Amino acid sequence: MILSQYTSEFKKNFRLASPVILGMLGHAFVGVVDNVMVGQLGTAELAAASLGNSFVFVTMSVGIGFSTAITPLVAEADAENDGNKLKSSFKHGLFLCTVLGLSMFLLTYAAIPLLDYMKQPQEVVELTIPYLKLISLSLFPLIVFQGFKQFSDGMSFTKYPMYSTLLGNVVNVVLNYLLIFGKFGFPELGIIGAAYGTLISRFLMWFHLWWLLRGREKSRVYVTNIKLFVLESDMLKKILNLGFPSAMQMVFETSIFTGAIWLSGTLGKNPQAANQIALNMGTITFMVAMGMSVAAMIRVGNQKGLKNFKELRRIAYSIFFMTLVFEIVFAAFFLLFHKSLPKLYLDMGDVSQLADNTEVVILAAKLLLVVAVFQISDGIQVVVLGALRGLQDVNIPTIMTFVSYWMIGFPISYFLGKEDVYGIFGIWMGLLAGLTAAAILLSLRFNYLTKKLIITNHGNS
Repeated sequence: MILSQYTSEFKKNFRLASPVILGMLGHAFVGVVDNVMVGQLGTAELAAASLGNSFVFVTMSVGIGFSTAITPLVAEADAENDGNKLKSSFKHGLFLCTVLGLSMFLLTYAAIPLLDYMKQPQEVVELTIPYLKLISLSLFPLIVFQGFKQFSDGMSFTKYPMYSTLLGNVVNVVLNYLLIFGKFGFPELGIIGAAYGTLISRFLMWFHLWWLLRGREKSRVYVTNIKLFVLESDMLKKILNLGFPSAMQMVFETSIFTGAIWLSGTLGKNPQAANQIALNMGTITFMVAMGMSVAAMIRVGNQKGLKNFKELRRIAYSIFFMTLVFEIVFAAFFLLFHKSLPKLYLDMGDVSQLADNTEVVILAAKLLLVVAVFQISDGIQVVVLGALRGLQDVNIPTIMTFVSYWMIGFPISYFLGKEDVYGIFGIWMGLLAGLTAAAILLSLRFNYLTKKLIITNHGNS
């Protein structure tokens, strides 16, 4: 294959993915700002934010993963110019996202008492409980927002979720500044202020995206006068069959990172704070791969609707290649700046916490070396997973992600992450192993499936 057959798609890929990437980077940037602001309060507060968010990551991933079922269905219906199918896909997906949003909030809130039994530092647990109560409530607007976002992405309106996310992020940063530190007459709430900022901004994102979609003629008919409780069992079943495995894929991945947070907590507050810094930095670059994954899901979904499987395969591989280039650049960045990046999160001028802060920086710098390496595996696995979702192939990839993360990755993290083995560095070696296994297995699946579709389609033509 001539390389230009792939690179010729780069411009179109980036045009579709860039709004998603910018929106997600904005969201990740707010996560960085949250952690930097909370980190100024101390390592215990930073560890508390990490522990609280670890609960939210798992339940949030159920909602977000489930909502991805909406995008390929909408993209396929849009390519087929089938308005009824498109509206039905969105309405039923939105109904399920609403139910999931409420359920995940209640589940997370009910799980708060588990903090007392997890062998986490008591100082951290006491700070986490009130923070988690507010953050859990923000799951409802976030998951409903995701329903609208996935619809918008499926319509190729990827700019609208970006605008809403960026607006929400700006509001979040401002509220954090005002409420964490008590500026301009606002109460000084510390870590609780960060939770209020997140909650308010997520409601705003939901409303703003709906308002944008309502203002566009092509999408107005689908987002107004939604008869949310007039449902069809066949479409509900179709979305459940796509959404549940997609949710499990995301749960298996995010839960291994949650497991890393909990394992790091057993080593003490400083390893847990270092883990949070490394996780936060890795999340920023992961957003680029996530944006490319959405582009893969949309473009593969469109080609599936057109039944052009040779073109589908070529376009998908152009996105894989483009993602690989990005990830190699990010890996080099982390290798070059692994010692200086952790210092952004802590007040190194605070003499009273200098010993703790110094230990966190040293640990986080070592972890960023692992982050640099797994950029490549992480990027490949998520973009191939997006392409498989575009094909509406979700069941076998779900098994593959479970095997990769929980039969390969987590056992390695558990055994190498003990204090008398490799500690926090060993935990991240397990994460690297899990992501690499997922990248290999999912790539093999996509290669097999697309070849089979091309052969079958050629035989039928």
